[in-house]
Amino acid sequence: MIDAHIHYGDDSPEFLALLAEFDLKLLNISFVHGPDDPWRNQAERYRSLARAHPTRFAWCTSIDLPRFDDPTYTASAIRGLEEDFAAGAVACKVWKNIGMEERRPDGSYLTIDDPIFDPIFDAVAAAGRTLLLHIAEPLACWQPLDPSGPHYSYYSQNPQWHMYNRPEVPSHAALIAARDRVMEKHPALRVVGAHLGSLEHDVDEVAARLDRYPNFAVDISARLGNLARQPADKVRAFFDRYQDRILFGTDVVMRTAPAALPPEERAAALAPLAETYRTHFAYLEGTTEVTVRGYTTTGLGLSPSVLDKLYTANAQAWYPGI
Repeated sequence: MIDAHIHYGDDSPEFLALLAEFDLKLLNISFVHGPDDPWRNQAERYRSLARAHPTRFAWCTSIDLPRFDDPTYTASAIRGLEEDFAAGAVACKVWKNIGMEERRPDGSYLTIDDPIFDPIFDAVAAAGRTLLLHIAEPLACWQPLDPSGPHYSYYSQNPQWHMYNRPEVPSHAALIAARDRVMEKHPALRVVGAHLGSLEHDVDEVAARLDRYPNFAVDISARLGNLARQPADKVRAFFDRYQDRILFGTDVVMRTAPAALPPEERAAALAPLAETYRTHFAYLEGTTEVTVRGYTTTGLGLSPSVLDKLYTANAQAWYPGI
């Protein structure tokens, strides 16, 4: 089984034992928070884990944010990707600050379809690697806070990412359209849309993109709560129809490495991760009631063949070399 979207860099014996218990391999995702983010430290940690434990870890790299005043930026970004791919990185991640935070020299928001990215994305395609895009946020980001919604906790605790009543920020529709244009411009580029492609509010919207763009797949990371709030029959049909285009992932973030904790505290620190997996399994595999992020629904009861693709085969197909 492959968790194709996680941020969990540690190899303490307790953590390796948990991975063995679930027979899990993790794709650790690097991403860049801002211009001064020392993201290379994170990437190096993930690369080292993949080298030391190749059956348990793989890694995804990223690129520096654009420097419009630097004529060497594009060549430097491509060179970094080539080096990372040679070192085993199976993909390149671009984060939501593209479109929602970073600006062009004229002050407008930098979106993912900007021409500055085109040669970089061509290089990813030429290398046979995959582009992982977290572009936009859930639709709830642009709506009033809803205490009953699955994203209330995040936006109430991270108001800088809540875009309601901020008309200067590109809309959800504009950001999704920019992402769609990338796939139109680069049909040879494999693209995985993180978090159900930021269309988690309605699997029909995800399906429309999967129908339109054969180079597009999605992962379910951090969006189980959105799936659980849609009719189980509808979601089950979505998984059945697009069984080759959906990847398993959790987006769990490790705040404190278990190895940095006293031995007696490590098991307790790993318990929430184990429970996250058990909740996913209960929803995806089971047929009885299951509670997901405070919402009770019915498990999907996906078939073994669909589950095999979701858990393993699709990650292998969309991230060659994983």
